[in-house]
Amino acid sequence: MNKIWLEELSLEKYPVIFRGRRRGRKLRPSMASLLENDLQDLKIDSSDKTYIKNPFDLFPQTTASIWMEIGFGGGEHISWQAENNPTVGFIGCEPFLNGIASLLRDVQNKQLANIRILADDARPFLTRLPDNSIDRLFILFPDPWRKKRHENRRIIQKNILDQFYRLLKTGGEFRVATDDPVYLRWILLHLKDHPGFEWLARRPNDWRLRPADWPQTRYEKKALTQGRTPIFLRYQKM
Repeated sequence: MNKIWLEELSLEKYPVIFRGRRRGRKLRPSMASLLENDLQDLKIDSSDKTYIKNPFDLFPQTTASIWMEIGFGGGEHISWQAENNPTVGFIGCEPFLNGIASLLRDVQNKQLANIRILADDARPFLTRLPDNSIDRLFILFPDPWRKKRHENRRIIQKNILDQFYRLLKTGGEFRVATDDPVYLRWILLHLKDHPGFEWLARRPNDWRLRPADWPQTRYEKKALTQGRTPIFLRYQKM
């Protein structure tokens, strides 16, 4: 790893202040028990600042590649992907405890051994991972932070895209979805200005229709119910 480059990308220059929710409504005892007991076996310690030299050490020996989802919400997407891609190790990042409990329920019901959970903001964690270590990265329906003064809270920022570029392998894929037209423009402009990513769309249906290996989430379903149009973007690291 180029130490100077990593220092230039360091998120310490861009103070990370978490603005979202960590808890929702009170959990049922069974769900609370999952957080108390099952999470410990899958948890990546967010308080540990140690550099992770080999992320494969987090997963079973049969793991062939690593995918990451930032803000997995209720876990529908990451659990589906983990079930359908058993040789892939999944790092799921989510600070909202209710969503983590939902994912843990899926992990238990489906007996998934290939998911690890960072129960916190993903941004400080990115610098702990080595270059070219992630094959696929997902950010699905992130908070659009619609007010102008809140734009700096959006997960899609130049310094974060630089981190994504560093982490993804050449040819690796970055998938992002939104149903907010203002945030869509923001995403398109930021990715267009970044020299390391190529938009894979060749025809309108490439961004209008969700690919077959991209399951529906509760956020997409909610958007459709409320009359909003989800957009599905796929980029490749060049």
